[in-house]
Amino acid sequence: MRVCISDVAGGLAGAPVVPQVFWAASEPESNVDPEQLAREAVDKMLLTGPSIASPRAAAHYVVGMPMWMWVNQSPTTYGPNSASASLAGVTVIATAKVSSISWDMGDGTDAVVCNGPGTKYQASLGKAPSPDCGHVYDKASTSEAGGKFHGTATATWTVDWTVTAGPGETGEFTQTRQSAFTVDVREVQVLN
Repeated sequence: MRVCISDVAGGLAGAPVVPQVFWAASEPESNVDPEQLAREAVDKMLLTGPSIASPRAAAHYVVGMPMWMWVNQSPTTYGPNSASASLAGVTVIATAKVSSISWDMGDGTDAVVCNGPGTKYQASLGKAPSPDCGHVYDKASTSEAGGKFHGTATATWTVDWTVTAGPGETGEFTQTRQSAFTVDVREVQVLN
């Protein structure tokens, strides 16, 4: 409903003012952008970069030996994580989960892209390479700043969203979060 006041006397001073009422045939269309609401829901999730379990900053690694990389999984570091946001009668639920992690190993080689959290290394596996997320350094880190390679793990979060109250829509977008790590890589000295 909209109420308008008009001056029916053509602008004459002291003339009576008559309100006019207009009724809309239907509710006005919502100007709410559901994807923007989904992005607001993601902000509530407090997503972070990967929680790197390996490589460990305090560990020493060896040139030519397979390194296994993996991350700890929680709702804020790997997902899944869900939240909702609402505005003007429109409610969106968003669910975020890491779909891949790109590891820049800091040694100038191409990034290692892993489509899962990686597999935790077990000593019984010896020198076997990781089945899903690993790297082999071909040089020591001694000439690098602090004697370590400086790398980054970049998680790509895939966000699926659905409008649950309002016009039925769905969508998807991605966001990235990053964590830094260091790796101390040494050469094995052979003694005669």
